[in-house]
Amino acid sequence: QVQLVESGGGSVHSGGSLGLSCVASGNIRSIIAMGWYRQTPGVSGERELVARLESDGTIKYGSSVKGRAALSGDTRKWTVVLAMSDLKPEDTAVYSCNVDRNTGVDYWGPGTQVTVSS
Repeated sequence: QVQLVESGGGSVHSGGSLGLSCVASGNIRSIIAMGWYRQTPGVSGERELVARLESDGTIKYGSSVKGRAALSGDTRKWTVVLAMSDLKPEDTAVYSCNVDRNTGVDYWGPGTQVTVSS
């Protein structure tokens, strides 16, 4: 199993910045990717990709945050830090850390609320 500890988030004004971090523990050797996704309350559907770190070091960003998000991380320890800037009210969501594993079973963190006020 893998345990995920998330930190960061909170409330900011439009145009502000914030950071989110996620640390994995447990069977981290099975992890092949780690990243942040978000889900807007009241909106049905899948979680939206924010940013994701692959085991080869590749970083992928969601189209709605490209240019405003920067993900850094360590694929040996499987930790990631997401920095977001120029935040907008539409960035308001529950942000959750996710890891994909070579077993085909992924894990989700509990999620942290990010609220951007205009």
